[in-house]
Amino acid sequence: MKALVLERKHELSLRPFETDLDCGPHDVKIAIHTVGICGSDVHYYEDGQIGPFVVREPMILGHEASGTVIETGAEVTHLKVGDRVCAEPGIPDPNSKAAKLGIYNLDPAVRFWATPPVHGCLIGHVVHPAAYSYKLPDNVSFAEGAMVEPFAIGLQAAMKAKIRPGDVGVVIGAGPIGTMIALAALAGGCARIIIADLAQPKLDIAAQYPGIIPVNVAKENLADVVARETGGWGADIVFEASGSPKALAAITECACPGGCIVLVGMPAAGTASLDIVRIQTKELRIESVFRYANLFDRAVELIASGKVDLKPLISGTFGFEESIPAFERAAEHRPTDVKLQIVMP
Repeated sequence: MKALVLERKHELSLRPFETDLDCGPHDVKIAIHTVGICGSDVHYYEDGQIGPFVVREPMILGHEASGTVIETGAEVTHLKVGDRVCAEPGIPDPNSKAAKLGIYNLDPAVRFWATPPVHGCLIGHVVHPAAYSYKLPDNVSFAEGAMVEPFAIGLQAAMKAKIRPGDVGVVIGAGPIGTMIALAALAGGCARIIIADLAQPKLDIAAQYPGIIPVNVAKENLADVVARETGGWGADIVFEASGSPKALAAITECACPGGCIVLVGMPAAGTASLDIVRIQTKELRIESVFRYANLFDRAVELIASGKVDLKPLISGTFGFEESIPAFERAAEHRPTDVKLQIVMP
């Protein structure tokens, strides 16, 4: 089968690639239909690594996938051939302490698609554990199914925030994850979300949703807007989704006394400054997010219910043979693009 292969930094190819397609008793074989291009895919393409994860040999990209079951293992009972599914890309060791504690996203032994040395899903067929493959309701498209993975990050952030009904939230960063955090927070009970970014086109997309207030931080001071919107008290929750050291340095200004900060974006350098004194004098609670755990089914249910509409976030769809131009466009970081997807033949 042909696959989209990252040969090395800045070099992609579409070529035949051999992978293990033996379907075990607890596995399903999935014909991939739609794959989203994630920021991490683009990082590997541009930089050849993310932190300690270094591309040392050719690797298939892609981890946001939906498709159709074409074979089931002997012990699989909840899925059948023909079922439309989305796939959770991170597979932990079920015997690990992290898995037993329910925080399998933190399992050091987790095998995550398109994270070196594990291959991704931009190939015709994959074999995947049935336990991490989720049936899509009839009213959820393949395109939406491929959005479940990034939306699960938004849900993880909302769950970590411990939202109370009526909370006012701030999201810094209006990219795909930031916007999905905003939607998850609204679904989780926030009364409204103030979302901030430098890119006006991204803010315009987020502003289509009721309850989201856009702030262009190139033109307005975010802390001033938050104060105006909250009567000077501050936001109950501040989600940091940009990874910008400058944003992290000022994040405590927007939070109310006794509020919560949720760190989602990762600084490229790995470190950034936080105002510890202000954190202490406000008694702010700090939470952090790394991927997600036990949330794929909830994400599917929210999308199927119509309470969360992710379709406006899809900025472009490419055929598999256009995968390389699709990645080249993603690497342009156009302010009008939120999520680009690739459809398999």
